[in-house]
Amino acid sequence: MSGITYPPQVINLFKNVDDWSFNVFALNDVSENHAMKYMAYELFTRYDLITKFKIPVTSLNALLDVMETGYSKYKNPYHNLVHAADVTQTVHHVIVHTGLMHWLTDLEIFACLLAALIHDYEHTGTTNNFHVNSRSDIALLYNDRAVLENHHISGAFKVMLEEDKNILVNLSAEEYRDFRSLVIDMVLATDMSYHFHQIKQMKNLLSVPENIDKPKALSLVLHCADISHPAKDWPIHYKWTELLMEEFFRQGDKEQELGLPFSPLCDRSTTMVAESQIGFIDFIVDPSFQVLGDMLTKIIPTGIGTRTIDETSSIGESGGETHSERKSSSGSFSSSGATRRIGSSSSADSPVNITRSWVDPLQLNKHLWKERAKKDAEAKATGEATNSEKAESESDQVNAGEQPTDCSSDSGVDSTCKEDTVPTATNNSSAAITERRQVPHSVTVFTRSKSGSTVTSALKVHLKPRSHSASSIPTSPPAFVPSSPSSSAAAAAMVTVRENHEGDSNDAS
Repeated sequence: MSGITYPPQVINLFKNVDDWSFNVFALNDVSENHAMKYMAYELFTRYDLITKFKIPVTSLNALLDVMETGYSKYKNPYHNLVHAADVTQTVHHVIVHTGLMHWLTDLEIFACLLAALIHDYEHTGTTNNFHVNSRSDIALLYNDRAVLENHHISGAFKVMLEEDKNILVNLSAEEYRDFRSLVIDMVLATDMSYHFHQIKQMKNLLSVPENIDKPKALSLVLHCADISHPAKDWPIHYKWTELLMEEFFRQGDKEQELGLPFSPLCDRSTTMVAESQIGFIDFIVDPSFQVLGDMLTKIIPTGIGTRTIDETSSIGESGGETHSERKSSSGSFSSSGATRRIGSSSSADSPVNITRSWVDPLQLNKHLWKERAKKDAEAKATGEATNSEKAESESDQVNAGEQPTDCSSDSGVDSTCKEDTVPTATNNSSAAITERRQVPHSVTVFTRSKSGSTVTSALKVHLKPRSHSASSIPTSPPAFVPSSPSSSAAAAAMVTVRENHEGDSNDAS
């Protein structure tokens, strides 16, 4: 039975699927919001898993359809099927380009890819702490421990129990037990509350690498892939940052509605994005990838050679068509008439050469965020000075019996401002609302006191109109308007907030 139909644009993009900074947003666009399904099928084909484990293609297609529906259930900006596809591709890159696959069995590679695919299944767009604090049903079900991670695993395996979605049907009882155990370990390790313990434990094991077992090693691989976007090329990283912050802010809006305290980085009015990303890179991402690289150096055996992509016939040994045939949208086979599969070559004296693709992008992104933070600080200082002058001027007007100039209504939200101004919500409004619309290149942002009558700050910033196309990835960040007085607090908050984020608990990650 043949596999899924590949649009020509998808086939073209998959020529670069081994790249560290593969553009998963572009894949999602050309596949019409099916990035996860196509990524899964492509990698299952390349590793020849469909043939090796006799996976029914109809079951695989049905399972991937349900997984994509689950990832889209809550319409999350960040934790969605695109994130699942991105993390799965990142795991693939690490497996192939570091030589890790030579340390793994086919069953373990299968488990790695499936764990990546399901690791945020039916993510609610909120953190574990939110579920605990709001006493949600799944927090009660899982006793406040790794709430979302337990749900991702349980929900995915329940789906796979259905006969028409059971891609594990041909595994032996022993294979199924080992497979399920490894997937559970890997997904549970994406809980950010486990992060520091995980990193410390692996650091200790590096001195005795023979004690590094596969579940611990592969759990670290998935965890790093989950928080990897700060180590990708800047346009991709920045796009993910925008999406993640919007998801955090939506949680903050819910917390405000429920009367709960804001979780770190979830308050639209105080979060400093640049500083938070610097803190996340310094305290979470960089140390994690350093340990990952050191671990891979220890566990990859010498003389492993390199892994290659082989062009093999799409006809199985029995002479019939295999399950892994790839077709274009016209219904014909791909142009090579063959299926791309991953093979290996080795040499007895091949040195261990761990490719650390993440090093340069990570350092560059950190530098760019520092430049942004510096500009934010300068803008803040300018705004405070302007604010002081404005307050003094209005005080003089009041003392002279004049009415201060005010372009806002009693509600505190500007309704008659001049063309080049964009108002913000008042400090006492029920929720800080960010209006997403095209704005002039130069705008003035006003913040008003509780009374709604006194202008307490005026800050000149420069904004560029944004396109909200899924494929539009900016080459440089727009200016952020800082409002928190403590950059170190924001950086520290970045460390604590991800206790569930990646799941991207995040991606973190």
